[in-house]
Amino acid sequence: MSEHNKFADTFRQEAEELLAAVEESVLDMEQNPEDQDAINRLFRAMHTIKGSGSMFGFEAVASFTHHVETALDLVRNGAAPVSQELIDLILASRDQIKAMLDGQDVDPDRNQQIVAALEALVSGTSPDAPAAAPTQAAQPASRSVRMNKKQLASWRIRFAPEASIFASGTDPVLLLDELSELGECHYTAYTDRIPDLGQLDPEACYMYWDIILTSDNPKEAIQDVFIFVQGNSEIRIEQISTPTIAHTIEDNELPRLGEILVARGDASESDIEEALNQHSKLGEILVNKGKITPDKIQSALQEQNLVRQQKQTESTGYVKVSSDKLDHLINLVGELVITQAQLTEISENSDQPELAKPVEEVERLTAELRDSVLNIRMMPIGSTFNRFRRLVRDLSKELGKEIELTTEGAETELDKTVIERLGDPLVHLIRNSIDHGIESPDTRRQAGKNPAGTIRLIAAHRGANVVISIKDDGKGLDRQKLLSRAIEKGLIAPDAELTRKETFNLIFMPGFSTAEAVTSVSGRGVGMDVVKREIEALRGAIDIESEPGQGTTITLSLPLTLAIIDGLLVEVGPDRYVVPVSMIEECVEMSSQYRALNGERNLMRVRGELVPYIRLREVFQVWSKPSEVEETVIVNFNDSRLGLVVDHIIGDHQTVIKSLGKIYQDVEGVSAATIMGDGSVALILDVAGLVRCAEQEERALVTR
Repeated sequence: MSEHNKFADTFRQEAEELLAAVEESVLDMEQNPEDQDAINRLFRAMHTIKGSGSMFGFEAVASFTHHVETALDLVRNGAAPVSQELIDLILASRDQIKAMLDGQDVDPDRNQQIVAALEALVSGTSPDAPAAAPTQAAQPASRSVRMNKKQLASWRIRFAPEASIFASGTDPVLLLDELSELGECHYTAYTDRIPDLGQLDPEACYMYWDIILTSDNPKEAIQDVFIFVQGNSEIRIEQISTPTIAHTIEDNELPRLGEILVARGDASESDIEEALNQHSKLGEILVNKGKITPDKIQSALQEQNLVRQQKQTESTGYVKVSSDKLDHLINLVGELVITQAQLTEISENSDQPELAKPVEEVERLTAELRDSVLNIRMMPIGSTFNRFRRLVRDLSKELGKEIELTTEGAETELDKTVIERLGDPLVHLIRNSIDHGIESPDTRRQAGKNPAGTIRLIAAHRGANVVISIKDDGKGLDRQKLLSRAIEKGLIAPDAELTRKETFNLIFMPGFSTAEAVTSVSGRGVGMDVVKREIEALRGAIDIESEPGQGTTITLSLPLTLAIIDGLLVEVGPDRYVVPVSMIEECVEMSSQYRALNGERNLMRVRGELVPYIRLREVFQVWSKPSEVEETVIVNFNDSRLGLVVDHIIGDHQTVIKSLGKIYQDVEGVSAATIMGDGSVALILDVAGLVRCAEQEERALVTR
């Protein structure tokens, strides 16, 4: 890849993040037009897109963004109000910029319409505002990007006012206050010039100051603070750190104490050299010899520490890494985990006890490396939640409804891969809540509800899973209507008796829909079955709970990661399988006498509760004679308990997930595979698929 393409790709990635910030800021402004922080964030994002776009050759993006920036500058300065028309135009502009960055064919007439509307809005609210500049106006921004992307620098300032400064009507404290408005200040006040009480003039100023200022302002701005006193006062302004991007911290890069004292004029080079020859602490020697006062030593040390802190901050930032490199790292860690398992097995089977300790150490280090790398893939789900604010806003306006979206648990972290695949199912569920769940304002008023409906997105950790809930306060699901529609479409028998949970789960059947008419939003019966399959493909589960007139809650339970999981290794005949530990509640034994007692009914009593079970021997057609005592793994699936009957439970297993080939993608009951320490392959069980298999067999038996 050429350098230009590399920089262009980097710009696109950064622009994606900036456009997400634009959308979030615009929606914040819509809710609170007085939110000055949101307005400033929006202006900065657009300004950066404009400048960086011009720098990297995206002239069309820069030119178009310039007009949006012009309007936002007026809003930021209070010359134009935050109106609904402005909100709509900025969102439309954001969509146009996104399309241009994605390389889509953008209608130039649409661009001109948005620009004309912005210009009309600007001229209408502020007649004296300058007209929008032509396309070429955005081009010089390529040089100004570095200037506008403000960076901090530190300055050393010595301010020693003349003794008669009070007589001129100037208070040095006010100058120090003005200086603090430019940035973060650290002051050291010196009193060594104050005479004895008999010689003290109460109207004279004997104090002077050393100031360390960290600011993004240029030197000229600092000089302007002292413009009226610089003729008769001692004022020295020196830059002690430059605005750099990154540093490697080494001791020889930090300014030494002696160098700082000499630069300030507080000590001579000969004094420093004489003190250093005594091989003791420099500051103590200079103070003991009366060469310098303790407060000046403290001020110099403060400056040295400030520079050290700045360099540490500069060197410990975020590093952007492509997802391909991260995925490759995960794969390497997975291979390392497999190799470590092989090493452990060899150690256990060998007669060399001296191998045990290093093998245990490798196992510990591998586990720490695995956890660290998996944590790198973790991302807060809030970025996904923020995408839906725009969806709810636009769709509610299209349907003539008033809907507010609230989120909780945005900081909850989830594997990057899971988050990427979760976006589309969540979009479909939220669209369904808006279309089917939330009623129109008039209907809600008649029902005694607030005219504005609410959709809540909630995320929280629950053990090894993340639970995401989509709650609405709409009309809820009508069980009788669901049953009638399912019978009408031939999805269930007319005399079928379904539980509450089974009735709600009808909406996940292919072709099922309760919409009275097909709209642009929904009604074709396509989607909910796909949502269910997508969630189950992520080894998750989906559940529905609803109350008529109160609303509906859809709960998604998802694993934290799809790369490496903790599993329980079991044996069925000659083969081994892995059950995800996150689903397991307990393990119990089942004897052959107990099986004979139950006959053909696959039910067992566990702690006073009847639990259905699936014999994996029958599922995988293992015809060898089973052992006298089989073991049952009780798992929790969709808030229901289910038993998986196996021959033997081997124990815990750190499972590196390997995807199955295309030939095996549609095999029910298994989701992936893993490589064992001895090189053999074990299949990872898909509980949802096993349940579907059991249900199909049950229906086949009933219809015979």
